[in-house]
Amino acid sequence: MLALHRIGFALMGFSLLIAAPSCSTTRPAAVPPTMPAPVAPELYRTIARLDSAMFVAFNQHDVAQLQTFFAEDLEFYHDKGGLANFEQTMQGFRNLFEQNKTTGLKRQLVPGTLEVFPIKDYGAVETYQHRFCHVENGKDDCGTFKNMMVWRLKDGQWKVTRVVSYDH
Repeated sequence: MLALHRIGFALMGFSLLIAAPSCSTTRPAAVPPTMPAPVAPELYRTIARLDSAMFVAFNQHDVAQLQTFFAEDLEFYHDKGGLANFEQTMQGFRNLFEQNKTTGLKRQLVPGTLEVFPIKDYGAVETYQHRFCHVENGKDDCGTFKNMMVWRLKDGQWKVTRVVSYDH
């Protein structure tokens, strides 16, 4: 029987907290709703591609590549960890990856949950659910959480300026 545990995604902001009750090591994944067609299909494809590339870097524990997706004026809000800026968030990634070198820590987008909406004269807002897993005691330990990111298009570059991570 596993005791209650928390993995500090130790980001102050991007802090992933996986809480597992003693009777289970997995938080059940939410059933994705049937999603309507994207409001702006080209924008949806762009943000979906960026999201995928961002989390390839995350899953590879590549902080140098991962930080290229975030603006230097980043504000990262986490329901358990509070508010973090760009530097705090990047240090949190470095700490997280150092603590989970061999655990198989990875992020997966929950199919059917990605939504993208334009923000006039700014960029886009992306909402979704994602599943984080790591290996503990030889078994996958996973949790599904909600997230929102605001993307800014400036000088032809898309960067995340705001993140809200919740429902942990």
